[in-house]
Amino acid sequence: MEVIELARAIRNRDPARPSWPETMLCYAGLHAVVWHRMAHGLWGMGLKGLARFVSHIGRFLTGIEIHPGAQIGRRFFIDHGMGVVIGETAEIGDDVLIYHGVTLGGLSGSPGKRHPTIGNGVAIGAGAQVLGPILVGDGARIGANAVVTKDVPARCTVVGIPARPPAGSPCADPTVGYGLTDPEDDPVGEQLAAMRAELATLRNRVAELERHPEAAG
Repeated sequence: MEVIELARAIRNRDPARPSWPETMLCYAGLHAVVWHRMAHGLWGMGLKGLARFVSHIGRFLTGIEIHPGAQIGRRFFIDHGMGVVIGETAEIGDDVLIYHGVTLGGLSGSPGKRHPTIGNGVAIGAGAQVLGPILVGDGARIGANAVVTKDVPARCTVVGIPARPPAGSPCADPTVGYGLTDPEDDPVGEQLAAMRAELATLRNRVAELERHPEAAG
């Protein structure tokens, strides 16, 4: 039974090591997948209005919005879950892990494939935005709050805005958790550090001109 398989996967992957009753009763991610399976079945039968209503109930109860048209693989673990949004044409493989605040969204209002395809064993950190009909390869890692609008190769780690591999980190070297190999491997942080250095240089220059105004001429 799939719900037992999913609960076992959650117990194995969550470091909190919840009990069976806790997993079955208290994990919104598990409940969201169950509601989606019902809604997706109705969607496939052509009962799209009813499917949307079932999906709406699931969103109300779990805080996780999964369009009934989305295709989701087995052992899909949504950890914490609140604020997750998964669009109609999204496709998700097996053993995928995503955290709260993740959006698998579109960039176009046109019909057709407009949401991401997520491979097997992918991990997506909290708040990440994966947008458009892109492919995230098997085993890839997407860091927290990253914005991804281009394909991510298999077993590649990407972080930042726009998402790219951490400095000095080849795509062939995947990481764990939120997709960060080291706290210093942060492209946004790198840019902030460069801006701070430039600001310090400008402040020193202004102070020098104030001490020696004749130098300005």
